[in-house]
Amino acid sequence: MKLKPDFPHRHLFVSLFDENVYAVGGYVRDLLRGVPSEDVDLLVTCYPLEEIIKKLEIHGRVDLVGKSFGIIKFTINNKTYDVALPRKDIPRPSEIASHRDFIIQADPFLPLERDLERRDFRCNSMALRLKDGQLIDPFGGAEDTRLGIIRLTNPAAFPDDPLRVLRVARFASVLEFSVDPSIYEICKNIDLSGLSVERVNEELFKILLQSRLPSRGLEELFRLSALKKLYPELYALTLTIQDPYFHPEKDEHGHHTVWHHTKLTVDQGQRIAQIASLSPGKQLALLLACLFHDVGKPKTADWEFKKGRMVLTNNCHDVVSEKMTIDFFVRYKIFSWGNYELREIVPLLVRWHHRLSELWQNRQVVTKKAFNRLMADVHGEIELLIYLDQADRAGRRARLIEKFDRQTLWFKKKLAEWNINRETIKPIIMGRDLIPLGVEPGPGMGKILKKLYELQLEAAFETREEGLRIAEELIKKRKEKDKSKKRKKIL
Repeated sequence: MKLKPDFPHRHLFVSLFDENVYAVGGYVRDLLRGVPSEDVDLLVTCYPLEEIIKKLEIHGRVDLVGKSFGIIKFTINNKTYDVALPRKDIPRPSEIASHRDFIIQADPFLPLERDLERRDFRCNSMALRLKDGQLIDPFGGAEDTRLGIIRLTNPAAFPDDPLRVLRVARFASVLEFSVDPSIYEICKNIDLSGLSVERVNEELFKILLQSRLPSRGLEELFRLSALKKLYPELYALTLTIQDPYFHPEKDEHGHHTVWHHTKLTVDQGQRIAQIASLSPGKQLALLLACLFHDVGKPKTADWEFKKGRMVLTNNCHDVVSEKMTIDFFVRYKIFSWGNYELREIVPLLVRWHHRLSELWQNRQVVTKKAFNRLMADVHGEIELLIYLDQADRAGRRARLIEKFDRQTLWFKKKLAEWNINRETIKPIIMGRDLIPLGVEPGPGMGKILKKLYELQLEAAFETREEGLRIAEELIKKRKEKDKSKKRKKIL
């Protein structure tokens, strides 16, 4: 089979390495799928690393990733390519701890098929010769790509790199491929404890951000036994049922689990993120909030007799979920992503995810101060809270939403009507404003500022001038109170 590779600088690589340069991995797979990737990984055979560097550095910047790995990052006209030599895996001495049980070693004269054999999945184990477009496919990767299935290139070697377990879930989710059932049995006994949290986070984040339906990847983590090993908080959701009256959604086997609702909520969150055109950082924050919003339900599940029947309840699960989310972020060293403070915002979204439903139910009497307080509670990210609220409500069905619903639009309208945003909830009166009024820095000033901010959120004032008048009244009352205390002490 021959294909037509088409990407910038292809002719340059052919002119430099003739028939010994190949596109490999995802680029070839995606070309077969009809969705060419912008990222191109290249393999050069029969040339020592030093010679490859000499040829490339004439045309662009060369960065050596690792000499033993045989990988070069070549940048030309702001386009970067990974250029590698054929590689092989050799057993790692048992005394060297690593999540891999082998060492990768470059060998320019290693047969191409040997390099392809060490790759994880058949659909990734193909090469495309750039000179003539000839497809090299010794393991049937083209057929697997056509069928949309993930099968292992070398089942015996697959467990050597535990990260591949997570890659199964990620590729199945992003590509929307099915998984060969034999993989589940292999993965069941693979130890994942040696994986770094950074690599685990990377795979989870890619599942959430790059999938049309992240639930596919989340479910694969469950089937691959990775959910139980890496995310026990989420695994507990698979064992926890919900009241079918409030949560009619059920999985293909008829189970009304928190896990099924969570997966649907994440899918809806992904859809909402696209409708709202969220930045990647905010998108990830929303999806993580969707993933963890009900994580406290297993710990709060209880039966109560209500309205003539026994009802499953989860009182205060939002508070418990917030704490569990914080603990998870600490354990997995999650701080920020894409310049967005995940650790600060996501737990707050989880904590307050029911508050909007309460406001909606009381929308006839709700006031501006309720919105002000909620905006402050989520550190200005009430928009993400609104999206989480709709995703949670839409997480009772598999059909993806097409637009913002009436409830979401009402919240957005109120925020605009009352001019409530991140800027308007910043404290209007600062400590420097109180000094000219005779207030010295210290605990006393702090108490006055705290009271003023509470009054600001309650819409008692909206301008600096109004705030200063109220501040003068508070200071006057404080002085009178102090004088009264002194008189009582004298008496």
